[in-house]
Amino acid sequence: MSIIPDDILKKTFTSAGFLNLTPKDACEACKNGALLLDVRDPALTAFKQFGVPEFISCHHLKLREFYNHLPDSRVLIVADSAGLFSHEAMIILKELGFENIINLAGGIVEWERDGMPVVVDVNERLSGSCVCQLRPRERK
Repeated sequence: MSIIPDDILKKTFTSAGFLNLTPKDACEACKNGALLLDVRDPALTAFKQFGVPEFISCHHLKLREFYNHLPDSRVLIVADSAGLFSHEAMIILKELGFENIINLAGGIVEWERDGMPVVVDVNERLSGSCVCQLRPRERK
């Protein structure tokens, strides 16, 4: 049974069979008790995090191992970089019985573009001409 509060539910929209929230509405929901689940790669979460009161990081490929650490009594807002892996995570969580899940539309890319808070650790910044060449940029 879903426990998504009406004030959050009325702001959602459906895409690809899942509830979604805009970054602004997701940020507000997190300030009011929703828990953000960041399913990005640890190298990405080390550099840039969602500026919300509370979040959990778990790579989307490890959700089947980690799901029992997730609260089933809270709304989970599933987020990634742009929305591709969060959709996969939503499928996995649904298969595992989670009902109180909402996808963050556009991931951290849209979150940042919309001016929502982020926490950046420049010591974890990566650089390279392609993904296969990414290296720590400013680590000492």
